Amino acid sequence: MAEALDVDAMIERFRARARAVRQRPLPPVEGPERKRFVDQMRVDFQDYAMIGDAVGHLDGGILTLTIDLRPEPDRGAGAAAATPRER
Repeated sequence: MAEALDVDAMIERFRARARAVRQRPLPPVEGPERKRFVDQMRVDFQDYAMIGDAVGHLDGGILTLTIDLRPEPDRGAGAAAATPRER
């Protein structure tokens, strides 16, 4: 399976999922159910966006995703390879 994995395409699919969560309309629900839905959307976006910002490497059948979680001003010159991509 590792031979057929397109890491860049996989990361792009996660970017697309993050965009889809942001554009997802709220269903006509009220009260606690609405809060649960919004909370789940927030978690889904965070997860998809983090993987969508990853830099992936496949080496010997091992997939490594590097995600720089530091705020933009704190990223050093050495973090250039792990800079998040545009969403």
